[in-house]
Amino acid sequence: MGDLNKLTIAEARDKLRAGDVTSLELTEACLNAIDGAGALNAFVHHTPEIAREQAMAADERIAKGDAPAMCGIPLGIKDLFCTKGVPSQAASKILDGFKPEYESTVTQNLFDAGSVMLGKLNMDEFAMGSSNETSVYGNAVNPWRRGNDDAALTPGGSSGGSASAVAADLCLAATGTDTGGSIRQPAAFTGITGIKPTYGRCSRWGIVAFASSLDQAGPMTKSVRDAAIMLEAMCGHDPKDSTSADLPVPDFEALLTGDIKGKKIGIPKEYRMDGMPDEIEKLWTDGAEMLRDAGAEIVDISLPHTKYALPAYYVIAPAEASSNLARYDGVRYGHRARLAQGDGITEMYEKTRAEGFGHEVQRRVMVGTYVLSAGFYDAYYNRARKVRTLIKRDFEEVFAQGIDAILTPATPSAAFGLGEMSEADPVAMYLNDVFTVTVNLAGLPGVAVPAGLDKQGLPLGLQLIGRPWEEGDLLNLAYALEGAAGFVEKPGKWW
Repeated sequence: MGDLNKLTIAEARDKLRAGDVTSLELTEACLNAIDGAGALNAFVHHTPEIAREQAMAADERIAKGDAPAMCGIPLGIKDLFCTKGVPSQAASKILDGFKPEYESTVTQNLFDAGSVMLGKLNMDEFAMGSSNETSVYGNAVNPWRRGNDDAALTPGGSSGGSASAVAADLCLAATGTDTGGSIRQPAAFTGITGIKPTYGRCSRWGIVAFASSLDQAGPMTKSVRDAAIMLEAMCGHDPKDSTSADLPVPDFEALLTGDIKGKKIGIPKEYRMDGMPDEIEKLWTDGAEMLRDAGAEIVDISLPHTKYALPAYYVIAPAEASSNLARYDGVRYGHRARLAQGDGITEMYEKTRAEGFGHEVQRRVMVGTYVLSAGFYDAYYNRARKVRTLIKRDFEEVFAQGIDAILTPATPSAAFGLGEMSEADPVAMYLNDVFTVTVNLAGLPGVAVPAGLDKQGLPLGLQLIGRPWEEGDLLNLAYALEGAAGFVEKPGKWW
């Protein structure tokens, strides 16, 4: 019974229903795995008492025979989700000591379905980063290694702790959030599945805001089937979130037929970037062939405004962040700086924010404030919003031509070493989002599926971009791709 933490959600659900295992046994297996994985720094707030209590309640519910699919499943929760009575810091010093008196809608939905919270997971501060190196808790570490190299690798960001924990079997699945690729890029770096649903599919209420028009929660799992099961539990209309869509939530798992005959898959020429590694190019070509062999039609398409996506994103996201992060001032909650004799309210704001925010958050707040300032608003922010509209229109026109989904690489490389992309060149780090930000700007669903290994033995992922609100169809395409790719590799345990 020692390998219970290695089960998928689907496997665990079936064993729980059959009475072969209890949620408490699953939970203890995960808690033991977490205790032995301190080197990964994935879990940053441990909640074993809550986990055991929820597991026992889940076992009672299962025994009565009325339990939903996620009942009894042990999860990790990204530190961006507010969890009642449990530290929820968004990996920032400025929220030190903050314990919400309320539960985020997504975590409440999962707990209502009987899921178990093992603890809170590491992430980039306020979800701003692509490598989990901006966290107040220190770096999260990828369980994968390059060949015989002992260098610590990034698990990606901002949901780096989530990706690391799922890949290392510390939990059966985890919640993530995605503002510009923060579910899909870490999933690709760690050989797991991650889906960002359509904007509005999951409530944002109780999730610490980064960029409100881009943020979206989603599951990070060991398989596409698991992603379908967990996503259904996370979704649903929420009157507390004005951007939450009042649409029925399908049974995503039931839509996983694997039959994709006649589906049209677009290959956008603009995603063939200069300097793209040969391995990524080959993976992409192989992925298209796999889908063609499964009965899909592969069509070359154009998304002409793609080249403007990164610049537009890095104007819009910091602008929204500067506005959202204005609330962290040391007055109501979290960290407050020590004040000198004679300091007033302005000095308190300045010192608190200087001490509480890390360099990357400070950088983005300053960029955001600049692009929203008088004299620059039209030149930067308004122009970026117009570009966003053009990017969205590109996708609409392609889908209007009968394209069902778009296949692209998930990342421009495999996982890189922690510290290899130094803070001295933030733009190099921002380029990690080159394949993912368009999906957020257009509000579309996107899924990353592990599809192969590079020559150093590191996982590489492919991305499928779907039509709005058609996550079921998208997941079915991902399911077919997953089956064709046959990716079953796991990291060798060194931690």
